[in-house]
Amino acid sequence: MTAPKLRLVDEAKTAGPPAIAIEKLTKTYRTADGDVPSLTPIDLDIRDGEFVAVVGPSGCGKSTLLKLIAGLIQPSSGGVTVAGKPVVEPPDDVGIVFQNPVLLAWRSVIRNIMMPVEVRRLDHASHLARAQALIKTAGLTGFENKYPWQLSGGMQQRAAICRALVHDPKIVLMDEPFGALDALTRERMNLQLQRIHHETRKTILLITHSIPESVFLADRVVVMTDRPGAIAAIYDVPLPRPRTLDMMGAPVFTELARQVRSHFYSQGNID
Repeated sequence: MTAPKLRLVDEAKTAGPPAIAIEKLTKTYRTADGDVPSLTPIDLDIRDGEFVAVVGPSGCGKSTLLKLIAGLIQPSSGGVTVAGKPVVEPPDDVGIVFQNPVLLAWRSVIRNIMMPVEVRRLDHASHLARAQALIKTAGLTGFENKYPWQLSGGMQQRAAICRALVHDPKIVLMDEPFGALDALTRERMNLQLQRIHHETRKTILLITHSIPESVFLADRVVVMTDRPGAIAAIYDVPLPRPRTLDMMGAPVFTELARQVRSHFYSQGNID
């Protein structure tokens, strides 16, 4: 099979305004020991409904990029627009999933999932129906009234994903959400996330250290350089959907993973 081709961002292929537009985005942190550049100018458009994965060495600014898109921190220069609106504070149309589920121990699964509805003072009845539908999609039926300590790590993370989706955001940002899980649970979570993306058609940006995970899940893989982070390359993932774990052995998968990996292992481990 023909090896997947490396390409930089191709604006001509973007149909309509992007869901996320990043233009000349930089971030420098000020510390007692002086300025610490985290991101050099980043330019990237993410299309509506697209699944984009970002991989790069530890400390390269991946999480900083996600926080800038989420409006949790402010850029040093450049900017981000979500649905055509400049991001100056956390947008309503964005849900976030962190590495740790951060579920409240004293609240049941359903009450944890419903938290964004309470905080935003949204209609309870309609969003409760949505929460129940998400629970079914995530394979948590029967665990609605359980507490976080009664769930496995993978089930807790599924509940966290449902919580990020319950207020029906157009965009979901995920910061290494499966990093603390064992390999088998992580594979199951990849399949669940693919299913959720297929059924909800959300725009998803995933930060990950796992090259196979990025290739398996994404429509495009963005490769970042060492700090200060910049975009080294962007790869299209030419695999049909839905994807199965058996595809990880396909020549097109292994070749694309090899190309992504080649950006890092000449200088050391990606982690």
